[in-house]
Amino acid sequence: MNDMTKVADYVFVPEPTPTIPVAGSDKLFPVRRIYCVGRNFAEHAIEMGHDPDKEPPFFFQKNPDSIVPPGKDVPYPTETSDLHHEIELVVALKSGGTDIAPEDALDHVYGYGVGLDMTRRDLQGQAKKMGRPWETGKSFEASAPCSAIHPVSEVGHPAQGAIRVSVNGELRQEGDLNQMIWKVPEMIAYLSRLFELRPGDVIFAGTPAGVGKVERGDVMTGHVEGVDEITFRIV
Repeated sequence: MNDMTKVADYVFVPEPTPTIPVAGSDKLFPVRRIYCVGRNFAEHAIEMGHDPDKEPPFFFQKNPDSIVPPGKDVPYPTETSDLHHEIELVVALKSGGTDIAPEDALDHVYGYGVGLDMTRRDLQGQAKKMGRPWETGKSFEASAPCSAIHPVSEVGHPAQGAIRVSVNGELRQEGDLNQMIWKVPEMIAYLSRLFELRPGDVIFAGTPAGVGKVERGDVMTGHVEGVDEITFRIV
């Protein structure tokens, strides 16, 4: 709500804007949209039954209020018995536009974080078989646990480095950012041809191979080298 807008202008009090904390600051990063790139690591594309050499990038969205900030638990969602983790680099935009050139794309990045694209794999699989959208498998409540956002001034623009997740201390996923098929500038440029990107947009940049099932009580620890490490418990 801006200064000119009053609660009385609405039929009910609107929900607050979802936010992510900014590392080393008391400021918050307001989340406008969450874009996720699918099958952006070759080995993950293969484990999901696809040929990574034949696909252009594709994207799906999560709801902004799917974010779970650090320090909170992740509730096990309803209507699934096959909840999966997917560790990802998170890209937070400070500006945007349309038809952004790849060479200009990084100028729009505020910072980076570490996220988990939680997935109701059984519901996603059913949707795929029936040719339906993925929202029930991807865009549910608390499906986007995320670390604090680290400004570019602190972490630069990470293009290589380990990305991994462990569950109860057991390594599940491991890769390197340099294995991403579509790099961050290319993702931003491609997305800006499909949507008008704006400040507050967040991109989950894809996951390496090794996605797997988690249960209530499991503890997930995700790490992106040079960015951050996160720990979330499934409850």
